[in-house]
Order: sequence, then structure tokens, then C-alpha cells
Amino acid sequence: MRIFRPMQAGGKTAFNTADLNQCLRIAFGGTLGFLVAKLTGASYGAFYTVFPMLLLGMVPQLNVAVLRQFLANIGLVSLVVLVGQGLLGDKPVPMTLLVMALFALLFRAMARGPYFLFGAMSVVNLSMLLHFASYPQADVIGMVTSNLGAAASTLLITLLMHTLFPEPGARPARPVMNKSAETRRHEVILATTVATGSFIAFQVLDLQGSLSAQVATVLVLFPLNWRGAVPAGWNRAIGTFVGCNVGLVIQLVLLGHFDVLPFIAVGLWLSLMLFARMHLLEGGGSGAGFAALTTMAILFGQYLSPSQDLVYSDLYRFSSLVVAVALALLAVYLMHLLLNRFAATRWSEPVPVV
Repeated sequence: MRIFRPMQAGGKTAFNTADLNQCLRIAFGGTLGFLVAKLTGASYGAFYTVFPMLLLGMVPQLNVAVLRQFLANIGLVSLVVLVGQGLLGDKPVPMTLLVMALFALLFRAMARGPYFLFGAMSVVNLSMLLHFASYPQADVIGMVTSNLGAAASTLLITLLMHTLFPEPGARPARPVMNKSAETRRHEVILATTVATGSFIAFQVLDLQGSLSAQVATVLVLFPLNWRGAVPAGWNRAIGTFVGCNVGLVIQLVLLGHFDVLPFIAVGLWLSLMLFARMHLLEGGGSGAGFAALTTMAILFGQYLSPSQDLVYSDLYRFSSLVVAVALALLAVYLMHLLLNRFAATRWSEPVPVV
């Protein structure tokens, strides 16, 4: 059936110089972020590894618009968590309404197109910070400081990567899609409702160890519609499964040497090169390759330490993610059916602008 085809149906079979350079940027950038997190003893190492994955993996070229959207995302999310969590952290209903309003604004930015990167990075960053902030022992000031430090580190790493492995030339622009007002309303309401439901579920059930599962429920919403969410969820599950298994293989190869940082860094770099290639062959979208990249970033950045290996984290991560994605897709489908019953929110296929 067409709906179950991979989202990147137009992938490619060969590499060129631009693709190779982007692979090298992703692999070296992610590894450098990991090293910075471990050498500085950052409590929230996931920020240091996930941010380079997003910035180097989602956009092949670096320009002022990209930097502006990245900085705006960091500023907005840090301010919201610092002020919102501080004032409303112990008031569930107002906090939920604030999160819902923010999700609506961010998904609206994604649905409109030009600020998709700002909306996408803000949604992921906000979900991660709110997840960490829900811990009883959470240090909100330290968390926001770590977020800002990771942003500064990511900017320096990104500039360095684009200097060492520059783009050989301009890439063809992705086609601009023309969406009706009804389609945009459908996408914003659907994505906002499901993301808010995910936030409530993880807070009520107190699932503190399920960062990857909560982020996954947000990432499958990036297509903003049911037709794209199904292959996105499938790709997410496949990428996470592959990433978790590669993490276990690295753990097996290292055996009792998982506390030797250079060994871990080499294993991480090799896996990132493999998944970056997979990501680009899929067309550079949010497919299985990108899911595997973020899997490795969270596993190594947040959960790996000299006193803890990856075995439990791998197994728990994959099982919790499958359940979370399945429930998120069910919610997307139900919202899709409900919204299509009304003419004002009926979804129609966007068409490329000629």
C-alpha cells in the first residue's frame, strides 16, 4: 500500500562530493560534541550530541538564516523553561496550557514553511528540557545553563565542520509546497494535540527514563499529517532498532574498556559515518538513518558513563519507543479522522509551487 512506503521514496543510489562532505561533518561534529560533553562532565550530555545532529543533519548548507533560527530556538526554549517551569512547574493545568500554546505556535511555524527549522528544533529542544525538568531532583538553572553551553559548543563545531568540509556548491532547493488554509489548520491542530497528549502522558505516568520515547513521539509529527506520520513512525522504529544494535555491538567489542574515552569516540565516529551515509541516501529527511543518528547521540551522550554501560539503556529505549510511537500514531489517526469531518480543517494534498 502506498501509505506504508518510506517517506524518502526519492532516495539516491550514489554519493557525490557534497554528500561525502556532509557525512564527514555529521560524524566529526557529533563525535566532537560527545567529547566536549564527557570532558566537561556535562550533566545533560544529550544536548551536546543531539544539537550537532540536528543542525548538521537537517540542513546541508550554513547561512545567516539557519544561524538565526538556531539561536532563536535556543533563546525561546531557555526562556520558557526558566520562567515557565519556575512559575508554573507545580501547577499542572496552567503549565499544560502554556506547553500547548507553545506547541501550536511552533507547529504553525513548521506548517508555513520558511521557519520549519526553527519550529522543528524548538519542538525537540522543548520536549527534552521539559522531560528533564520533570525530574524531582531537576536543577532548572543548571539545565538551562547546560542548554546554552551546548548551543555555543554546537555553533563552534558547526562553523569548524563547514570550514574543514565545505559545500562544493549550491544544492538544488527543495520544492516549496502550496498548502490551503484548511490543510494548515489540520496540521497545526493535529500535531499540537498529539504532542500535548504525549507531554501529559509522560508527566502523569512519571516516565523519567524514557527521554528517547518522548522525543520520538515528537519526531514522528514532523510530516504534520497522517500520511507522512506512518512512514515516519516506521522509519523511526527501524532506525532506533539498528542504532540500538550497533550500540550493543560497540559495547561488545569494547567489553571492559567502555570507560576508555578514545575507544568509545572511535566507535561512535564509525557508527555516525555509517548512519550519515544511510541518512543521505534516503534523501536527507527524517528517515531511518536520521533516527539512528539521534539514537546514537542520546545513548552515548546521555546514558553512557564509566559506571554504566549501554545494555539496559538499549533494550529499554527500543521497547519504550515502539510502544510510544504506536500510541502516537493511533492518536494521529484518530485526530486525522476527526478533523477531516469538518470542512474548515479538512486535509488535502499540498502541491508544489511552480
